[in-house]
Amino acid sequence: MNSSGSSIPFVKASACGNDFLIVDGAKAPADLLAFSRRICDRHEGVGADGVEFLFPAPDADVHARLFNADGSEAEISGNGTRCVAAHICSTQAKEKVVVRTGAGLKICTLISRRDTQYQFEIAMGEPEVSEELSIKLANREVRGIPVSMGNPHFSVFVTKFTTGWQAEAAEIGQQSNFKRGVNVEFVNVENEGSINVRFFERGVGETQSSGTGSCAAAVAAIASKKARSPLRVHAPGGVQTVRWEREVFLRGPAQIVCQGEFFV
Repeated sequence: MNSSGSSIPFVKASACGNDFLIVDGAKAPADLLAFSRRICDRHEGVGADGVEFLFPAPDADVHARLFNADGSEAEISGNGTRCVAAHICSTQAKEKVVVRTGAGLKICTLISRRDTQYQFEIAMGEPEVSEELSIKLANREVRGIPVSMGNPHFSVFVTKFTTGWQAEAAEIGQQSNFKRGVNVEFVNVENEGSINVRFFERGVGETQSSGTGSCAAAVAAIASKKARSPLRVHAPGGVQTVRWEREVFLRGPAQIVCQGEFFV
């Protein structure tokens, strides 16, 4: 504890390079937006893509509220939910963790554990797939498939990842078609069992990986008959597996990185 003020305990976890800070909501300051921006800052804070604030839930092990690095609140992160499950499994002996998110209840099943490394499969719910949509940008037109995983996604198929794709993704995210903003995925189909994806997330920017984004990209590829379930999703941060029956199931790792105190 520093002598001049109070400190807030946190746990840092990462799922395929998509990193989150886990904070007990009861110990957090009242202004979650401002606090999230401060603690997520990679130079002046701890650094993360988002904060998962944990609160009690009558119908789940925990209620997780997700705030992005820019302070905006999001419905859910698949990777963030897996990090929350890893944190709970690190403190309690559980095989299944039920997390209430802004996109409903998510059941995380523990597949394996080694030290601080965990593998989970999450039941992500039924996706909503829309018809292909054409978006006019300043320099060109892009076509993509809108998918909701409880949060909004737009998957664009590409033959390769071009330099400056991030600027194009940011421009897509600002279109009036997306009232709540959108998470953008650029998807390169390797074969019917494997896709490569780059993620540009609402409120964060480019991320090493995305759980709901991996689900959305896989669903878009399967729905457009470019691939089939189960599908391996390769991102800069690692590989996740998505299978789509009626519900979507997401399998991947989560690792507890460190814990500490953030002085406020």
